[in-house]
Amino acid sequence: MPKIVDHDERKKTIAEAMWRVILDKGMEGATVRNIADEAKLSLGALRYYFKTQDDLLVYAMELVQKRASKRIEAVLQQSLSPRELVIAVILEIVPVNTTTRIEMEVWFAFIAYVKHRSDTLVVPDDQILQMTEKLMYFLQENQLLKPNCELEREIERLYGLIDGLAIHAILDPDRLDPDRVRKTIEYHIDSICR
Repeated sequence: MPKIVDHDERKKTIAEAMWRVILDKGMEGATVRNIADEAKLSLGALRYYFKTQDDLLVYAMELVQKRASKRIEAVLQQSLSPRELVIAVILEIVPVNTTTRIEMEVWFAFIAYVKHRSDTLVVPDDQILQMTEKLMYFLQENQLLKPNCELEREIERLYGLIDGLAIHAILDPDRLDPDRVRKTIEYHIDSICR
């Protein structure tokens, strides 16, 4: 009886193998051969799912987004206060655990690699700015922002804080450990809320 292969799972397995190669060898080490070896597949099997390395790259980037979005959707289903909800959503993006650290480190590697290829490669937007806007509007709609809060500036400041914390937590994880990241986010949200 022939083996039944779940093609979606196989594609995810290949993308996750690409993540591991990138974390271990950088983008320059993310060759089709290295990825196939890591996924324990032949080159032909890998090419069956992804005709080009760029196809795999875009799929792997989109998988990071989908997983983060799924976790955020789960947070939104929880019974949390508006303040707790905003903090919990942000914590699903910044590197505070193994999953978010891997995703963010791989995402930064992707972005650095594809920055100069946006004319030939459809690069997914990280959607962090849009999420930040939604979180700030959510706080405003719930009348939690301080009266003197300039919404547009606060959106930019929170967006910058999220990106900055993510970068520094990856580059200097001993100094900016998950607890410090969490407390910094809480401190910031408390500074703009009533």
